[in-house]
Amino acid sequence: MATFVNYQSSRIVELMDAREDQRDVEWLKDALQQAVMLELSTLPPYLCALWSIEDQESDVAQAMSRVVFDEMSHLGLAGNLLTTIGGMPRLADARTAPKYPGPLPGGVRPDLTVFLSGLTKDSLDLFSRIEEPDDPVTEESSRHTSIGAFYSAIGEAFRQHPQLITGTRQIRRLMSHHGEGNDVLEITWLAGVEKAIGIIKEQGEGTAASPENPHPGEQGELAHFYVFRELFHGRKLIRTSQNPDRWEFLGDAIPMPSVLPMGKVPAGGWEAGGLPAPDDETRHRLVEVNLLYSQMLKFLEEAWEATTTATMQSRLAAAVTRMRMLVEPSQLLMQRALPDGSGETYGPEFRYVEP
Repeated sequence: MATFVNYQSSRIVELMDAREDQRDVEWLKDALQQAVMLELSTLPPYLCALWSIEDQESDVAQAMSRVVFDEMSHLGLAGNLLTTIGGMPRLADARTAPKYPGPLPGGVRPDLTVFLSGLTKDSLDLFSRIEEPDDPVTEESSRHTSIGAFYSAIGEAFRQHPQLITGTRQIRRLMSHHGEGNDVLEITWLAGVEKAIGIIKEQGEGTAASPENPHPGEQGELAHFYVFRELFHGRKLIRTSQNPDRWEFLGDAIPMPSVLPMGKVPAGGWEAGGLPAPDDETRHRLVEVNLLYSQMLKFLEEAWEATTTATMQSRLAAAVTRMRMLVEPSQLLMQRALPDGSGETYGPEFRYVEP
């Protein structure tokens, strides 16, 4: 029987303080549960930004869509890293599900408050700070320990304890139409661990030598940090003519697309934010989106719990279906004006409720 991770698992900042000789199987289970929650926590803000773009075929929407597919695969890989050592991802629980606005799970980047809104300069700045590497190839950095450094520590713990890798309860989903780097593959040996961690780190942060994603769906695709900084600056990132090792946001202009003006979701959701109560149609959509999101998490958790391949695939398919079903009601919410005269609109809350 798989071992379940304690809901009160250690914070990332505490896990990183543990000596290397203390990073045993329980440390890895705690760390990987936190990694699962980190990957999950980025999806709602990125999805709100993506769905707020009116032209979903625009270059900006396509760039955001590629990031979202990367993050979905990262969630799958983090879950497989946990189950391969006998743990079990816990996603469907109101006590531990990410809440917005709020911090990133585990106390990583404590200066950040993650919020849900449409695509804006503020949200792009937030996204790039989430993905920021310790040593970016551009000059911009706030010098906090990165998520990538956390994954490096996880990788080192696996190298110290390769015997923990059992290959149990592995989700497999090929996403070749979004690029090989988005495939969720079974992790049954140390090389698989190294590949999974490399994909997660380098798609988010790039490498020390280049801002490009080394596991792209398209040629020349940038790592997430640099995608978000390009959109924030409104300029393509290019090598400078004076120094080919230096990169700056001095390329072609990237105009901000027309967006639905989703406001920032207040703490506790729209009805707790001091606004007049939403009308019945809006309340229905809010409930619908929260329920679909919660069902998605429940089905995904059940996929890893499954004891047969058929059950795993059916639960995974159900989770993917709920994900797709979220789009229309979320965008309908973004077309419903807030009752405060601000000109902003509602949007999904991504609150976990018991399905």
